[in-house]
Amino acid sequence: SGLPYVRCKLAMSLDGRTAMASGESKWITGPEARADVQQYRARSCAILTGSGTVLQDDPSLTVRLPDYQGQPPLRVIVDSQQRVPATAKVLTGAGQSLLARAEQFPGPGGKVDLHRLLAFLASEHQCNEVLLEAGPALSGAMLALGLVDELITYIAPSLMGHTALPLMLLPGLEQLSQRINLRFCDVAMLGKDCRIRSLPEPL
Repeated sequence: SGLPYVRCKLAMSLDGRTAMASGESKWITGPEARADVQQYRARSCAILTGSGTVLQDDPSLTVRLPDYQGQPPLRVIVDSQQRVPATAKVLTGAGQSLLARAEQFPGPGGKVDLHRLLAFLASEHQCNEVLLEAGPALSGAMLALGLVDELITYIAPSLMGHTALPLMLLPGLEQLSQRINLRFCDVAMLGKDCRIRSLPEPL
């Protein structure tokens, strides 16, 4: 396909929420689940996130494994509106970072063309595995476009309430027939949390 294999990492409460209405989200899951995420980061060529996540959490998106000696993944930030400050940790930490902006990857509505971005990562950076760690808007957009190959969902045994932020934004889904179907391929317990690996069914 000329595109990298994209894993979408998600963490949520049992009622499908990812952060409180205030944006507070650390930590939904326990240390075992967070350590498992580091393994997926370590095997990825790039970690993809959005400007909203950077502005809300200021993550480093580095591999935090005590024995890790590999090449740090390229950190890619989708920043259509040029909102990410130069002081963001994702730009100043060890390793390479790439700000993906609309003028470089022009798409509809002045947004970044995500298909074009992934093709660029494959051809120019030789990325064959990308880990998507983003908020509900970018994760939903990638899934709706058929650009997600696998979902890694960590589920915490907690309830966060209806005012908390949802797992994913998927505009336009109004009927059951429009739903995106998944196929569970692996379920595991990591401490108190559950990890489900699933594959989207063809659109």
